[in-house]
Amino acid sequence: VAQHFLASYHIECTEEVKQSVVNTMGTIQDIVAEKCVEYFERYRRRTFVTPKSYLSFIGGYKAIYKEKFAGVGCLSERIRTGLAKLMEAEVSVNQLSEELAMKEKDLAVTSKKADEVLLEVTMKAHAAEKVKMQVQKVKDKAQAIVDDIAIDKAAAEEKLEAARPALEEAEAALQ
Repeated sequence: VAQHFLASYHIECTEEVKQSVVNTMGTIQDIVAEKCVEYFERYRRRTFVTPKSYLSFIGGYKAIYKEKFAGVGCLSERIRTGLAKLMEAEVSVNQLSEELAMKEKDLAVTSKKADEVLLEVTMKAHAAEKVKMQVQKVKDKAQAIVDDIAIDKAAAEEKLEAARPALEEAEAALQ
């Protein structure tokens, strides 16, 4: 009976496995019949295994199989989608890795140029500091001379002021 109802039903498996399922259905039906006899002997109540209950059992198997197969199909589709996304991510990561390698090369070149510019600026800064120090020395010497001249000028003006009354007397005496 199971052979008749399951032969045309699509089960995703080999013929050997499908035949095992059919045999298992028959074995389960026989076990249920034996349990019905044991139940009668123990509890004195009759239960029967009818062809309708057997067909109901096969129908239940088909319904559960269909539900589980659909669930597995859904999971399979999700896995396929996930794998596709992973492959897309792998391509993107490879592209980004290549871009990163190129950017690192550019960064190395730019870093080298920046180091050269920094070295040049540092050297020019040291040269400018030396020039600044030399200019400061000249300025200090010039300031010292200016200070000396100011002192001499002040002394000369003081002597001039002291001599002014005599100069004015001499000018007044002429003419």
